Amino acid sequence: MRVPLIAGNWKMNTTVSEAVALVRAMRDGLGEIGGVEKVLCPPFVSLAAVAEIVKGSSVKLGAQNLFYEERGAYTGEISPPMLAELCEFVIIGHSERRNYFNENGEIVNNKVIAALKAGLKPILCIGEKLEENEAGKTEEVITGQMESSLAGIAELDGLVIAYEPVWAIGTGRAATGKQSNETISVIRRNIFRLYEAKIAQDMRILYGGSVTAANATEFMQQPEIDGALVGGASLKADEFLDIVKQTSAIKGLPRT
Repeated sequence: MRVPLIAGNWKMNTTVSEAVALVRAMRDGLGEIGGVEKVLCPPFVSLAAVAEIVKGSSVKLGAQNLFYEERGAYTGEISPPMLAELCEFVIIGHSERRNYFNENGEIVNNKVIAALKAGLKPILCIGEKLEENEAGKTEEVITGQMESSLAGIAELDGLVIAYEPVWAIGTGRAATGKQSNETISVIRRNIFRLYEAKIAQDMRILYGGSVTAANATEFMQQPEIDGALVGGASLKADEFLDIVKQTSAIKGLPRT
């Protein structure tokens, strides 16, 4: 069975002191919730501080991005080996990176390859824009993004996919559970086509896009959805805890 995963993407929010306060407010509560993998993705500057606070707990850390070279004259960038000492997961290909920083399929592919080489678990984001959705091109866009992002990659060790319809991110306009489940079914079929049945069956695929405590149950009740990549709601300790609790109640696996 697939272990559900809830990841909080804090984006460009919280100073180091604010990040410390936020994780302290939710650490113990998250530790009490079983059957769900819990990942926090603070800004780079807070990773080390947050890592100290969650050390020894069931809470795991992720970064929000990386560069695909291991070292060199790339001012301002963060390499996979740098992250590998601090966290386990890394978000790659988020729509904000694609839109604001012109990351295309080749760049995303290079980042996924570099992350896997460093032993990191990528959370690969894919999703269509509003005009693509309205034109009925969701499947075409999703398929193209998957093919370019995973090109030349034979092993998907630990990789997670997050379906995030661009039109639902930060807009308060979430897709419905049924819509998301149907699109995630397409993603899983593509994994089967590109790899094999077992990899497709074992692949964890999350929904991301205006997930809140008010709508989390709708998404978690869908059979193809294995968790969520949570944005704004992950900056509120009580709400994030509520989302994780709902996920545990619906999809959580027994503690081993």
